[in-house]
Amino acid sequence: MHTVKYALEELMLVMDRTDATVIMAEVLGVNRAWIAANPMRILTETQDAQIETMAAQRALGRPVAYILNRREFYGRDFTLDGSVLIPRPETETLVEAALARMAPKDTCLDLGTGSGAIAVTIAAQRPEARVVATDVSDAALRVARGNAERHHCAERIEFVKGSWYEPVGARQFDVIVSNPPYVAANDAHLGRGDLRFEPGEALTDGSVDGLGSIRAIVAGAAAHLKKGGWLLFEHGYDQAPPARALLEAAGFASIVSLPDLAGIPRVAGGKIG
Repeated sequence: MHTVKYALEELMLVMDRTDATVIMAEVLGVNRAWIAANPMRILTETQDAQIETMAAQRALGRPVAYILNRREFYGRDFTLDGSVLIPRPETETLVEAALARMAPKDTCLDLGTGSGAIAVTIAAQRPEARVVATDVSDAALRVARGNAERHHCAERIEFVKGSWYEPVGARQFDVIVSNPPYVAANDAHLGRGDLRFEPGEALTDGSVDGLGSIRAIVAGAAAHLKKGGWLLFEHGYDQAPPARALLEAAGFASIVSLPDLAGIPRVAGGKIG
């Protein structure tokens, strides 16, 4: 049997310290401060075996979020599986932008909800708002509904199956948000790192420039936004100029390009009317 310190060092052979600490905390049922304060605590055989299994999965490249079946987003834990993307910090920029433009009782449409991280966070932060979340994947919608129930806002989110605006008919909203597939079809990153394990259809729509889904979302937004309503969407690190051009061509005003915490423009948006 090993000590906490030894097990942590073994984990760090196949992952960074942050991920190693997250796995240790999960297995031991403690927080990071406990791990730092108890390096010589002896692990049980069961704990040793769990850590070895998780280390082996990570060594094969499996993302820690899928090993643990959860990821923190905007201060909340979200349940995950391989049918949905892993929520990332840059998507919090999209949520912040939406919240800043929403009145307390506004309506919001989340296109391609995946794990439900965006829809659930907005509903949790705006208790009087109503949210509609769409996705083409039954598996993703199951995950999203589970997360809405976990965070006690399922009664204020309507989950519907379908592609982009198709399942909402002629309904209009105060804010439309989306983190759509935006990776170009031939991007080498699709075969590297964590992306190898994430659902391909949520990463790329097969378009050469990665903008196919964004074009569809921008083109259909005006018909589904109330006067003065906002469209906001996430895009790739190098897609800010074409995203702005699409919004301008569609007649949007007050166009914004918002940076993530690294200072890279990752969210574009504009207002109707």
